[in-house]
Amino acid sequence: MNRPIIALDFGTMGETRQFLENFEEPLFVKVGMELYLQNGPNIIREIRAMGHDIFLDLKLHDIPNTVGRAMEGLGKLDVQMTNVHAQGGTPMMKRAAESFKDHNPYGTLIAVTQLTSTSEEMMQSEQKSSLTLDESVIHYAQLAKDAGLDGVVSSPLESALIHEACGSSFLTVTPGIRLAEDSTDDQSRVVTPSKAHHLGSDYIVVGRPVTQAADPVARYAQIKEQWESGEE
Repeated sequence: MNRPIIALDFGTMGETRQFLENFEEPLFVKVGMELYLQNGPNIIREIRAMGHDIFLDLKLHDIPNTVGRAMEGLGKLDVQMTNVHAQGGTPMMKRAAESFKDHNPYGTLIAVTQLTSTSEEMMQSEQKSSLTLDESVIHYAQLAKDAGLDGVVSSPLESALIHEACGSSFLTVTPGIRLAEDSTDDQSRVVTPSKAHHLGSDYIVVGRPVTQAADPVARYAQIKEQWESGEE
């Protein structure tokens, strides 16, 4: 079973280091736009020096040449996972995969399908999509697979559908994880770690339930146990 990925919802390296120093074991952590853009590539080097693996979550979405050049740089940063947005299109995803893998052949490249803050109502009223939310997620997942990516970011609720459409080896990395007693915050499609286990998620991403917990080590252990066992 893969380790849960902890989303580092901080703005500075000082806050990040203070949080990570609570843990004796190596973690898999997510560095998102807030932390990366305010600190730059050095944040990656410092976290790696502490022994932790990194999912760099920047959701690149631009023309193929721009994303390709950006991925060349990210590929040299020694991150274990990074991503693009599937809505950037197949040429962009292909260019991203080529550039990233040239410099980081063992790294994992995934694509965002629909954000976990997106609801069915938003799909229809704002995106004006002729597809349902599930259909849209599957469509983008298939495009990502055909473009040579390793998997997608999605809601745990779509993991089984994605594996059915794209195969069991195509990864599903799923935020929107909360314990039963937690607030859902700004995400609309959320499940518990045990539910994600049964839905077939390959990785779960957990942020505030751990980073804002009074005892983050104990909360992480609780989430990890539920994720591995599939029991509440």
